[in-house]
Amino acid sequence: MTQGPIRVEIVAPVHNRKALTLLCLQSLSRINRTGLDVGIVIVDDGSTDGTSDAIREQFPGVDIVTGDGNLWFTEGTNAGVRRALERDTKYILLMNDDQVFDEDFLVTLVETAEKHPRSVIGSLLLQWDTPHKIFQMSPVWSTWHGGWRHWQSQTVWTVPEKPWKVDLIVGNCVLVPTEAMRECGLMNSTRYPNFGDAEYTPRLRKAGWNLIIDPRSRVFCQPNTPPGRIRSMGFKKLFNALFIDLKSLQSLRRRFYAYIDTAPTKLQGIAAFFIFLARAATGYNAETDRWGKAQAEEPLSKTFASAVVND
Repeated sequence: MTQGPIRVEIVAPVHNRKALTLLCLQSLSRINRTGLDVGIVIVDDGSTDGTSDAIREQFPGVDIVTGDGNLWFTEGTNAGVRRALERDTKYILLMNDDQVFDEDFLVTLVETAEKHPRSVIGSLLLQWDTPHKIFQMSPVWSTWHGGWRHWQSQTVWTVPEKPWKVDLIVGNCVLVPTEAMRECGLMNSTRYPNFGDAEYTPRLRKAGWNLIIDPRSRVFCQPNTPPGRIRSMGFKKLFNALFIDLKSLQSLRRRFYAYIDTAPTKLQGIAAFFIFLARAATGYNAETDRWGKAQAEEPLSKTFASAVVND
């Protein structure tokens, strides 16, 4: 019996970024779909810029789920996943709308997932303005550095040539088997209304799913907009951003949750949180301060040499 195409549903939440969303969908319309049956679910969370109308006009095959503006990233993604799970799909691709794709990125992800059972596969993320530089991927846990250490100077030439196992995959572009979602549930939108991917893939890993990056699957991402400087905020706004609003980029409460939920142990998570606070206060923050950006990094091909998986 000839096996039919493998069903993949692509899910992305969007809000008031019509031009970026349409660029992303245009890029997806040109990808290689050999052996795949691909559906796309866009969750438009209350856009007021005509995003949904433009999608219906230019990409009538896209399924649109409408939100009221209060879903944010995590519950927006969950809403799309729930729609996708109504169909007989084997994989769901979770992604952002501010990116474009190499022609073979999806067939490569599915091919790797088929070779490695109980695996979640992430693409090689690259910055679209400097397309040789990798983008917020393959971080490693370091209590001494104050949590997850993201790389500053890695490129397409310093990563392993073959897929490798990691401890966390950010949600920009990650292929998740529906079996994993049915087994482990969806993202936690209560603790993480805006950054649920930070906790999700470590939870899958702890449940016995492999996390793998495939460097042959390339996705080009818009660089992140730097958060506002907290020194320029008034007291009330600062207090809300740091301690109340879990959607805030600066939320210390969300960061604390992420540390205890994703660290190797809760004790390491608590220790790393307070080390992060001390480093941030003294200018030795490994994430954003000049000190962190100046730290030497060995090539990821060396760091992850023992984590490369066999085809």
